[in-house]
Amino acid sequence: MRKTLRFLLGDEPVEIDACNPTLTVLDWLRLERRMTGSKEGCAEGDCGACTVVVGHLDRGLLRYEAINACIRFLPTLDGCQLLTVEHLKAEDGGLHPVQQAMVECHGSQCGFCTPGFVMSLLALRLNETEPSIGRIEDALAGNLCRCTGYEPIIAAGRRMDEIAPPETDPFLKQRVATAAKLSALQDSKTLALEGQGRRFYAPATLSALAELVAAHPQATLVAGATDVGLWVTKGMKRLDPVIYLGRVEELRAISDEGEHLRFGAMATHVDVREAAAGLSPQLDELMRRFGGEQVRNAGTIGGNIANGSPIGDLPPALIALDATLLLARRVDGGEIERRALPLESFFLDYRKQDRRPGEFVEAVLVPKLPDGALFHVSKVSKRFDEDISAVCGAFRLRLGPDGRVSEARLAYGGMAGIPKRAKAAEAALISQPWGEEAVAAAISALPRDFTPLDDMRASAQYRLRIAGNLLRRFLIETTQADTQTRVAGLLAEAAHG
Repeated sequence: MRKTLRFLLGDEPVEIDACNPTLTVLDWLRLERRMTGSKEGCAEGDCGACTVVVGHLDRGLLRYEAINACIRFLPTLDGCQLLTVEHLKAEDGGLHPVQQAMVECHGSQCGFCTPGFVMSLLALRLNETEPSIGRIEDALAGNLCRCTGYEPIIAAGRRMDEIAPPETDPFLKQRVATAAKLSALQDSKTLALEGQGRRFYAPATLSALAELVAAHPQATLVAGATDVGLWVTKGMKRLDPVIYLGRVEELRAISDEGEHLRFGAMATHVDVREAAAGLSPQLDELMRRFGGEQVRNAGTIGGNIANGSPIGDLPPALIALDATLLLARRVDGGEIERRALPLESFFLDYRKQDRRPGEFVEAVLVPKLPDGALFHVSKVSKRFDEDISAVCGAFRLRLGPDGRVSEARLAYGGMAGIPKRAKAAEAALISQPWGEEAVAAAISALPRDFTPLDDMRASAQYRLRIAGNLLRRFLIETTQADTQTRVAGLLAEAAHG
């Protein structure tokens, strides 16, 4: 095992021998290094004031991502590069093109949120050339401004490449050298840190992970920390030990297995979205609304599932697609035992899953839609961007030659303590012509499937009404070509190339 955390702070090598496992990157920057450009606005990954950029090697290439420093644990930066707004200062003291664009476009007033906006735009600049307005808006969706308004900031996103072409950016010019430095930090040893009487482990191989989980069945497994981070910052939990999965490259892989796609548990929402868009434009639209870009860069498909939240947006879609979960654990003799489980069977009760001692999620197998299948997924939330759904509905149908429903899978999130299928509503559709009468019968059956709760996001009555309306929306999209919802419009665009 290796007992030293190693990463780059800008170009500066940093080595730390003892560390609180859940010390956030933001607290370390502000309290330990006195780098106060990054701000704390919400401590839950919503406002973006804490945004920093992390560079890491992805199949040997340097990849930059905006992340929320307020919920990212410092030890998870092992082998990475951390960039803050302080690193944008030019050698002659001048502004970086992103900062200059913000000045010229009057993109800042009080300035509290400005460093976060600058770093989100920097990540966009380092990864994409000539981004569209829509892409700029997506990249900034995880940053909130309370006084300037967004139009000047979006204008700055368009102006930054005019001030200086991306290829002249110092970070891109140093990309090869930085990648070499990060490569030298990579190894196959398990990182083991201690601090404040607590332990942190970051294995680099699947076998080492299985061994650690078997040895510490009470450990908290951390993927992107987009939810676990709040257990610490909001719930004040003391986690011990923590096992971080982010160094296990096998868990990041995405592959096309013919009839299905295989997603490693640590595949991020950004990468899952890119691959899943080929399954359905509806999935692409759903995942575009997962948190902000910072959350999508950190959050993972395995974490979204293993977290067990009843309002996670991805499980209903995966259940409707009949996805299979691959669970792994170490058994006597050191071998890894694997168990395949239908995803819908994984969720047992609120925050309770069918996971045996020592098991962890290794991969998710998602079948491709068969020819002729109808599929829909959408969510309803209080705001369009960066919000958890009140209700998420995902539906897959197959129709026989006579237009009658031969197969139906209707899955919902936010309607119960777990994401689950609406089997009474499904039964009401089977063998019926796909039309208003069948949908009305299925909607009438929903109260037999669910007894939703009243909470801060929605009342039980509202949830039942929305669950039915989403199913009726599915009917409209698949039977009334002249009635265009937002998602139907996207499907039409995809069909015409």
